[in-house]
Amino acid sequence: MQQANQNRRVGRRARLLQATALVALFSPIVATAQLPAGTRDATAQPQQDPLRAQAADALSKQDYATAIRLLTSLAEKNPKDAQVLYNLGSAQDALDHASDAEAAYRRASAASPNLLEPHLALGLLLARTGKTAEAHTELAAAATIADGDPGLRARAYRAMARLDQSGNPAGASDELLNAIKLSSETPDDILLAGELAEATSDAASAEAAYRRLLAADPDNTQATAALIHLLIRQGKTDQAEPLLTAALQKHPDDATLNSQLASLYESQNKADKAIPLVEKLHASQPQDASISRLLARLYARDSQYDKALALYTTLSATSPNDPTLLDDQADTLIRMRRPADAEALLKRAVADPQAFPNPQAYATAASHLAFAAANNNDPATVLRALELRGKVSPPTPSTLFLAAAAHDKLHQVKEASDLYKQFLAAAGGQFPDEEWEAKHRLAALVHMK
Repeated sequence: MQQANQNRRVGRRARLLQATALVALFSPIVATAQLPAGTRDATAQPQQDPLRAQAADALSKQDYATAIRLLTSLAEKNPKDAQVLYNLGSAQDALDHASDAEAAYRRASAASPNLLEPHLALGLLLARTGKTAEAHTELAAAATIADGDPGLRARAYRAMARLDQSGNPAGASDELLNAIKLSSETPDDILLAGELAEATSDAASAEAAYRRLLAADPDNTQATAALIHLLIRQGKTDQAEPLLTAALQKHPDDATLNSQLASLYESQNKADKAIPLVEKLHASQPQDASISRLLARLYARDSQYDKALALYTTLSATSPNDPTLLDDQADTLIRMRRPADAEALLKRAVADPQAFPNPQAYATAASHLAFAAANNNDPATVLRALELRGKVSPPTPSTLFLAAAAHDKLHQVKEASDLYKQFLAAAGGQFPDEEWEAKHRLAALVHMK
């Protein structure tokens, strides 16, 4: 469970860090008057058709609805005019008419395959809509148009690097270098370089990148958060905590920094320090499920079970099939001495092993089911739960004891005796109460054979 929680915290941190960069990177290229240098304008052609001048005026005023109407008419008259089609797609893109914009960009590219802008705009649009493979193809086409504007080619390379960041960090590094060759290095480039170094387990290079960015921009909260995340992963909490507290003095409402400090306190079993921070975050972002889950975990650790359960109940209503959420909720119910309610939730959770993020998370849920069933006097379910757990994880002293006690309750003397002996051999004095009980039960079972 601790590893699963850590993975969720890391995932949350990554999403918060990348959000700003991705919004800017994959934002649409819209309005001809606002296009980067080097972008060509269909309306700059000889004004033989008054619609061209009217369309140019509408685009300059960001009156995209009017521009779409005018450009649609122009496109009907000039179905092979790549610039008209591209401008039409840009106006549609600006109004989030994604399917229409995609079609216009594709028509523009077909009409003029070596025109960079439609490939780039289409790639960015496809990336925003989750069509990453197609997006990569279009961005690569834009980046490799030799006579294209260097700034736009660099943007294509940067967008490809973001797409490849998770699945192909080495390729993303090459794409980032290509972007920097075409245009000046930006703070986002340095941040991405650090994240890519982390992804390839090059912690030294990642730290160097983050510190280089902070040397140039000490108030860069993204770089601060990235460095702190790296230090925490390396176990350097003595370095991370002062950085966090100093950054929060300057940016007391920064959600990422507050979340990181709360997670740091959680890892140090300082729930009392973490709770006020996360309560503040939750008050400002009540719909953020990751913050709600963090607060629920902290409440449970601080024995504020009623508050934890209320949050878990709300979260489960939104995500009823999330097995880790069901497990966390059931764990709270167990601590509230409501094993029957916990058992019902855990039976639902373990029904689909593939829904869990990893085998260890599944093993933890199965262990909780066995414990809940034991407290609910349901030895048959204890054994079924432990059988499921055994498929993904080896037995522990605790699971051996639960299995022995379950067989004992079912009057299966041989199985119970064997498991009590295995438990005693594995326990090694770590579980004095259970070891005392196992020894006495073994003595009693001798007379039951």
